[in-house]
Amino acid sequence: MNEAVRKSIAVFARPFNVPGFGETLPAGEYDIETELCSPPNSMQPETWKASVAVKLHPREFHPGLARTLTVSLADLDDALTKDKLTGKELAEFFLEEMLSDPMVRLVMEADGVSEAQLRNLYSGGGASQAHKEAPDAAIAGELPTENSPIQAAENEGMPTQGE
Repeated sequence: MNEAVRKSIAVFARPFNVPGFGETLPAGEYDIETELCSPPNSMQPETWKASVAVKLHPREFHPGLARTLTVSLADLDDALTKDKLTGKELAEFFLEEMLSDPMVRLVMEADGVSEAQLRNLYSGGGASQAHKEAPDAAIAGELPTENSPIQAAENEGMPTQGE
């Protein structure tokens, strides 16, 4: 066996795409071969880039046809990373990462923003009813209580209406 090639298996839980290949590949296990160094007969080994040979599943209408797709290591890694987000939207993944950061929690506390408000915002719920009514309240001279610290900071040093 050639020691310059490593064989492994990539498992995809859902259909995926790789750049430069116009076909959506089905979920499943794929045998892959990764070249660990440039081929010995390479004329310019310094220009060699790591690539991966992915053995594709046969098509239904050509069951005996063996196909292999050569992709960059980065493209395969990107496809596997996206597949790991199966069942989670990218925004949900980002929100969970953000909420696990202690610094973000401190800023949220300082700004008076709750976890529920952020979850509502990222779930597509958009602004709460209080935010939707805020322009009318501001015209009447009332500020919603949840925006008061923010408004005070934004208007710091500005003259009030009575001055």
